[in-house]
Order: sequence, then C-alpha cells, then structure tokens
Amino acid sequence: VQLQASGGGLVQAGGSLRLSCANSGRPLNTYAVGWFRQAPGKEREFVAAISWSGDNTHYAHFVEGRFTISRGNANNVAYLQMNSLKPEDTAVYYCAARTGVASYLLFVKSYEYDYWGQGTQVTVSS
Repeated sequence: VQLQASGGGLVQAGGSLRLSCANSGRPLNTYAVGWFRQAPGKEREFVAAISWSGDNTHYAHFVEGRFTISRGNANNVAYLQMNSLKPEDTAVYYCAARTGVASYLLFVKSYEYDYWGQGTQVTVSS
C-alpha cells in the first residue's frame, strides 16, 4: 500500500481545494480512509473519515459544513473537498487508510490507521 495525497496549494480565504488520496498499490475500495492535518507547532489532528462502503462519514467539528469526504466512483480514490477555507485551515494534510474491517466502520484516531500518505501542503491566505 502506497498512499499518495495530492491537490494541496495556496488559496485565499473563502476559496476551495479538493484533495485526493490514491493507493498506488491496490484500489482503495476495501479501506476505511481518514484525513488528518498538522499545522506548524501543533499535533496532528483528525479532520474527516469515511467507511469503505462510503455510507458513513464523520467530521471534526471545526470543518463540519465546509469539508466533504467522499470516494470516487470506482472507489479507487478518496477525496476531501474543502470549501470556505480559513487561514486556520493551513496545514499539511495527510490521508490514512485501514483495511480488514467491516464496511460500515470508520476511525478518528491516528493510531487506528495502518497506512499513511506523505502529506500535501494547504496554505490559506487572509
């Protein structure tokens, strides 16, 4: 499993970005996926998660209503659509995956994930 996060960049406050998480080794269709972020000087924090069925999602309160996690039609990619971005959303965003679980489960703790991508930088200017 080799996860690769992409889609980060520099955007003005109020703008949007869509992050992608792909698995170069195998499809993501049986993996629960999560997004985390880490800002300079801060600990890594949970952002959003989706079950491998795609039926269940969960968000951190500070992104609720602004971010949407989803899976691609072929279930090979997971996305994080980020709207109404704020300067405090600036961080390196990581995707994570876990397999071997029931289709409806999702996870919010970083230690619950087996695989991690390399991260993609998101910078929101004021």
